Amino acid sequence: MTADLVPPLPRMAHDSDHERPTLKTIAAETGLAVATVSRALKDAPDIGEATKTRVREAAQRLGYRPNRAGVRLRTGKTNVIALVLSTETDMMNHTSRLIYSIANALRGTAYHMIVMPFFPDQDPMDPIRYIVETESADAVILNQTKPDDPRVRYMHDRGFPFATHGRTEMAIDHPFFDFDNEAFGRIAVQALVARGRKRLLLIPPPRVHAYSRHMTTGFAAAAAECGATFEVETLVSSDSPGDAVDAAIHARMTATPRPDGILAGSTTSAMAAIAGAERAGLALGRDFDVVAKEAIRFLRRFRRDIHIVHEDVGKAGDFLARAAVAAIEKRADVELQGLERPSQVEAPEHTKDH
Repeated sequence: MTADLVPPLPRMAHDSDHERPTLKTIAAETGLAVATVSRALKDAPDIGEATKTRVREAAQRLGYRPNRAGVRLRTGKTNVIALVLSTETDMMNHTSRLIYSIANALRGTAYHMIVMPFFPDQDPMDPIRYIVETESADAVILNQTKPDDPRVRYMHDRGFPFATHGRTEMAIDHPFFDFDNEAFGRIAVQALVARGRKRLLLIPPPRVHAYSRHMTTGFAAAAAECGATFEVETLVSSDSPGDAVDAAIHARMTATPRPDGILAGSTTSAMAAIAGAERAGLALGRDFDVVAKEAIRFLRRFRRDIHIVHEDVGKAGDFLARAAVAAIEKRADVELQGLERPSQVEAPEHTKDH
């Protein structure tokens, strides 16, 4: 009896063909020691930038990803940095740029970012407690700091690494990066007065935030020095919904004496304020001027007559990412506090010679 012929089974790829790339794989690819590869991926200060770039490019080419479970068992770390953001922030312009810049700064490192939002009706401490108590991240980056911020005190007291986008007024020395909103308030007033504006209105950030104090201080001091009449909007803030800002500014611009210069604390509030003033029959650049700050070039596409101060949120995100990593790794060679100080207001092209 002849045995049936069975065709040979197709060759199965060896398990090693599907193994996840490891530090040894990168070491073999680059000709470097495993320890050097590991330290390069951790951005160690004793490894040269050329070597770090070489290792990161090899890791990306090979599809290397650290095994999170293994890393946590071995080191107690998650290699995760949590960005905790309020949903009330300027998502269209400021926050989107911050998220991108932090994520970009962490590319090629061992760390990854998660974004954790909190809502207006939620205790801002909730996401912070969750992260710290569950150890679901190695560090936190947060924004919209308060002068006396319980989140900062909580993490500092527990020795949990963090960095803030904004300063505090506490007796706690901590990593931060901030935009000098006091300087912004000053140069905005000077630009408006130079345009001949004499009655100025500030749409400030929410008063609970530290940068609201800074902006208001700079605005009021410069207006007083220039002899301009000034007021601070109290019914809405720069984080209020656009419809609310529109309505408040429309009402204010139909009263007398009306403001002829507006400083807006956000991109969205600037747009809403202009819409409200225009509904009152006023023309931007003729009857009133607006100074606003933006992180992404956008406002001139809305109205070409806006006066703009650019905030480099990309620089802020890069700084905060590096500061958070340095806080995790307890590195003393990285700058942990930074301040961007604006120096000029960008006038519309057709007004620069006037």
